[in-house]
Amino acid sequence: MTSRIIVADDHPLFREAMVRTVCRVLPSACVAEAGSLDEVLQIASVGEALDTLILDLRFPGLDSVSRLAQLKRQLSRTTLIVVSMVDDPVIIDQVMACGVDGFIGKSLSAEQMGAAILAVRAGEVLVRYLPSGLLPIANADAGTEHLTQRQQDVLRLIAQGKTNKEIAKALDISPFTVRIHVSSLLKALNVSSRTAAAVKYSAG
Repeated sequence: MTSRIIVADDHPLFREAMVRTVCRVLPSACVAEAGSLDEVLQIASVGEALDTLILDLRFPGLDSVSRLAQLKRQLSRTTLIVVSMVDDPVIIDQVMACGVDGFIGKSLSAEQMGAAILAVRAGEVLVRYLPSGLLPIANADAGTEHLTQRQQDVLRLIAQGKTNKEIAKALDISPFTVRIHVSSLLKALNVSSRTAAAVKYSAG
């Protein structure tokens, strides 16, 4: 029986790259692509049982960790692998506590990702990513110019003293997504607290 696999990511370039990786390590698999959670559920509901779902953590429709746990219950016979640029151990622990089968960092090479996917499908509960300390990061003295537009939006609201809940409302995103952005933002600025990030914003 051919394995059915969905690669779910709203960034087409990464999605295509992941599909190529999956097809390389599992050449007999039937691989589908999805750009939203609704698409995932629609594809999964048709045909043979879904074998594996490779899902981006920052994904349209996935607005909280509890939604991830619910998805795992909905697809109880499916191997669920989360992929992300997030390298915050606290967030990764929360993701794994939802019952997912593996967490793979997007910073890994295609070869490392392929090996990790095979390991998870073989039954290994796996967390594999490169901590930010091993990645090229901004100089500690750098300003905020290198931040993404979303990170700059979050930083501006942090500097205004907004809570995660208030930031989520202002940007029309979930508090869970805000936490991911804040974590990435602190690492990008090479600071350990929201206060220090606000100081950098003021200095910038």
